[in-house]
Amino acid sequence: MKNILLILLINFLINPVWAQQITNDSLVRGKVTVNKDLRIESLGKKMAEYNESLANKLHSTRGYRLMILSTNDRVKAIKVRSQLLQLFPDQSIYMVFQSPFIKLKFGNFLERAEAEDYRKQVSASKIISGNVYIVSEMVDVKSEKLNQTEVQQ
Repeated sequence: MKNILLILLINFLINPVWAQQITNDSLVRGKVTVNKDLRIESLGKKMAEYNESLANKLHSTRGYRLMILSTNDRVKAIKVRSQLLQLFPDQSIYMVFQSPFIKLKFGNFLERAEAEDYRKQVSASKIISGNVYIVSEMVDVKSEKLNQTEVQQ
């Protein structure tokens, strides 16, 4: 039994010696040859493209929206929505049905002051006759805009 263990021990110690190939090039000091698979490089490029696309996507964060309208008249909601889209094409407008009302929400604002400015503009435009409220919600923002506000704070 001791002889078998001794033979196995010697075998495990000697086998790693033959794991590497010895060539004339490898004997030159300081020279290392790396054989890489081209698929690894293409995989790295794909990962970089994927990470860039993630950086350009929308992210959800705490912010503000304007509650423009809450009505059960669908025609009126669509009319107000189209007027808002014409006046503010750069802002998002959300139309949500919560039985029995259609709620119209406007914008994605990170700061309450910005939402207040737009609230004044919407009220001054006389699109709706009622009040416009600022509501706290999860809003969608691009990562570049989110990073700008983090730097400013």
